[in-house]
Amino acid sequence: MTQPWLSIIGIGENGWSDLSTTARSLIDQAQILIGGQRHLDLIPPGKQERFVWLTPISESIAQIQSHQGQRVCVLASGDPMCYGIGNTLLRSISRSEMEIIPAPSAFSLAAAKLGWDLGQVSTISLCGRPPEALNLLVTNNARILILSSDKTTPKIVAKQITQQGFGLSEMQVLEHLGGPKENVIRAIASQWDYSGADLNLIALTCKAEANHRGFSRLAGLPDTAYIHDGQLTKREIRTITLAALAPLPGELLWDVGSGCGSIAIEWMRSHPNCRAIAIEHHPTRLENIAQNANTLGVPGLQIQPGTAPTALTNLPPPDAIFIGGGLTADGVFDRCWAALPSGGRLVANGVTIESERLILNQQAILGGELLRISVERTYAIGRFLGWKALSPIIQWQVIKP
Repeated sequence: MTQPWLSIIGIGENGWSDLSTTARSLIDQAQILIGGQRHLDLIPPGKQERFVWLTPISESIAQIQSHQGQRVCVLASGDPMCYGIGNTLLRSISRSEMEIIPAPSAFSLAAAKLGWDLGQVSTISLCGRPPEALNLLVTNNARILILSSDKTTPKIVAKQITQQGFGLSEMQVLEHLGGPKENVIRAIASQWDYSGADLNLIALTCKAEANHRGFSRLAGLPDTAYIHDGQLTKREIRTITLAALAPLPGELLWDVGSGCGSIAIEWMRSHPNCRAIAIEHHPTRLENIAQNANTLGVPGLQIQPGTAPTALTNLPPPDAIFIGGGLTADGVFDRCWAALPSGGRLVANGVTIESERLILNQQAILGGELLRISVERTYAIGRFLGWKALSPIIQWQVIKP
């Protein structure tokens, strides 16, 4: 095995005194020491050459790689593998080349402080990540632990969840956890008006306002959850379509002719590791997709402007493809089918006679399942109710051999 030359040491608020003998030894032997200024200040003076993290972080990673063959030590807050630098470095450096020694994570310290069952709590880091990602987790009675980027994060979170209808939620901001400066600030989100330490974690107990509970993670959000111009896969059809697409953690979806982004968004909401690319050419719809993705907690949705099939060029290969718009355009189906790997899934919905004809022709060649979906909703006829049918949909589901 390759001899480790890089060590990643988790360090807490008490610094050197809480480090294990092994961790101290690795720091003492290091020729290069890298960390935040706060971390470096916790280490007694030594012979190491010291570097503070650069922005962007990629410059520091390149700096670390340039010292391969020397003994390099990276200092990290708490557990380097919990939303930490350890995960980032592993994308560029082999695990066999490094030694990782964690300290208790901020989440573990907070759970112990509050008496929360960490297995029943949602966790998220907003360090270098869009705060809109929190919207995915906010539901009535949920408990969430949030790593803050700095002292401004609690105010951003309080404003955001208040706008989402959760202004009654209890916020506890835990500063300098595990150290002599440890402090807790408590307030209701809608009344939050505090600014404290940059090093903080937010413990959120969500409480919805009247007649509001947040959105389920299951497919089939209300149509009213979306901003759209009419180009929306309706709730009932969307539910059936997501079931046919069958997302699994880590899989990538191409949503071709995305409209307002509803299929891609609910694909990503099904699991935090699901990824999606929404392909759409209409400028207003592109704006709607972005706004819907933020509101519904998946700001990581990749939006690809342009018209298929040209817009599909150089995209990463998908695990599944949904064609909801532009099915009859020249080359769209052929390009999608060619991009799909063996075992990949394609679902196409057709509402016009032309799209139905194409689906029937392709199904005769490639096989797969056909489904005709008819939905009727009630509507008012004076003081009575009647039934009004949505446009029937033909759906084709096929797995590439």
